[in-house]
Amino acid sequence: MEKVWLLKEQGEKKLVEQLSKELNINTILTNLLVQRGIDTFEKARSFFRPSLDDLHDPFLMLNMDKAVERINQAIENQENILIYGDYDVDGTTSVALVYSFLRQIYPNIEYYIPDRYAEGYGISFQGIDHAYKNNETLVIALDCGIKAVEKIEYANKKNIDFIICDHHLPGDELPQALAVLDPKQDNCPYPYKELSGCGVGFKLMQAVAQNRNIPFEKLEPCLDLVAISIAADIVEIKGENRILAYHGLKKLNESPRPGIESILKYSNIVRHFDKNQNKDVFEKDLTISDLVFTIAPRINAAGRIASGKKSVELLNCRQAKGAEEIAGGIDKYNKERRLLDTEITRHALEIIAESSFLQKSKSTVVYFDDWHKGVLGIVASRLTEVHYRPTIVLSLIDGMYTGSARSVKGFDIYAAIDSCNDLLENFGGHPFAAGLSIKKENIDAFVKRFEKFVADHIETQMLKPEIMIDSELDVNHISDKFYNILKQFAPFGPGNMAPVFVTRNAWDSGYAKVVGDNHLKLRIRNHLGNPNGFDAIAFGQKDALKLIKKQSFDICYTISENVWKGNTSLQLMVKDIKESEKK
Repeated sequence: MEKVWLLKEQGEKKLVEQLSKELNINTILTNLLVQRGIDTFEKARSFFRPSLDDLHDPFLMLNMDKAVERINQAIENQENILIYGDYDVDGTTSVALVYSFLRQIYPNIEYYIPDRYAEGYGISFQGIDHAYKNNETLVIALDCGIKAVEKIEYANKKNIDFIICDHHLPGDELPQALAVLDPKQDNCPYPYKELSGCGVGFKLMQAVAQNRNIPFEKLEPCLDLVAISIAADIVEIKGENRILAYHGLKKLNESPRPGIESILKYSNIVRHFDKNQNKDVFEKDLTISDLVFTIAPRINAAGRIASGKKSVELLNCRQAKGAEEIAGGIDKYNKERRLLDTEITRHALEIIAESSFLQKSKSTVVYFDDWHKGVLGIVASRLTEVHYRPTIVLSLIDGMYTGSARSVKGFDIYAAIDSCNDLLENFGGHPFAAGLSIKKENIDAFVKRFEKFVADHIETQMLKPEIMIDSELDVNHISDKFYNILKQFAPFGPGNMAPVFVTRNAWDSGYAKVVGDNHLKLRIRNHLGNPNGFDAIAFGQKDALKLIKKQSFDICYTISENVWKGNTSLQLMVKDIKESEKK
């Protein structure tokens, strides 16, 4: 698929040069800072050294005082408290965090994860009935609830109080809970709006700690869970999220909890004793990408295939042996998930290929009665990689089509789904990802109306994937020193993506080859006669082999470290290759 390369606006030259002198780094790196809005020495210091002292006061969040007061009341009156969260990574990390922290100060607590198939997303009537049956008079709902108007009304009639901790966009009507914590709700003065669901739960625990004079150090072991939620939920890594992600990754690398270390062992990522540091270390520091592609899918697998409760149990397990047993079961779920994902994606692509309507549409809506509901979000993401369009994948569950939606850059799929809300039974999510349920008899009307909304509102350029390029770069400027500074721009993610560079008129060493089924391994030089260069890997780009033979080419890439048998070297991760405009 052809990709559009877009070079970002470069920083103002005088500002870049002045900041370069103040920081004593080269202008290429300084330009990257200025592009990110970091244009003073003080901002750069905060960026490179995120401090927990810069976290916002949790009591700035609307209704935080009510939530803390109600928790204190429950503890004082010896009430039973239920911690309730969704079955995905953000939900299960939220539950693990709040449950484990509160259990340190109060014993009458249990947690509840709804069944993906029997109850669906968010707060359920069954969950409320569970709380009522067990005399749990306070429920703390995490990563869900902002649209649960009817459910909260039902709970109120049973005299069950809810504290809702959510980060999704509110609807027109807020649920009448005892306290609603959501930075995105109207009139909430909290300065940072992009927390994950687990992040909101963390702020609640921070407020409880402050109120009860519990040192912040008691909360720091929870930061790994917040970092995992930030990575998995693809929220921006700026502002407060950058601080939380930075320190959460530090915790994961220095002292991973048994559950996480067990997950990593099943992924062949293990720690070994380093004599120089006199401690156990990973061969290479974990990054946000490791959380997204290694840890998160396995935490998710339990809720997709069996029950999200297993993930919470794993995350809170304190014994290595017990954690390895749980992680082994979850690893089996993950393998099953991958098989389902592959098979359903193949089937969905066949449906698209055989449908003249879908071939000419600006959107993709595919559905099949027997697809496994647990992997539909993954399949939707896979389909957008092949057919770059707003995509919805649905399966029939109890007479209703239920599934997930994924968008393309710049298009608000939540708004598109909302335009069809009279045909839906339930929906929620973000501009780039959502979930929905629809009665079988409404599916045809929904497909047509959704497609019309997309066709009327999507711009042509949105249907081609873009590669945003930060800067042009001569490979001769790449060095260990350059990369060591570049590493300090991490953690990378939305709002602070790993810098992408473009090198014009590059050459291969002449020994490029296809590796695996579809990948290209090459060595990049800045001109034909230069013996120096950098190894590069281009995943899924074997077709570019003909292009780079005996001619120059333009290449865009990120820079990373490759660790092999204890040896570390720099490697270019190729995003795209094009024929050079200049010969």
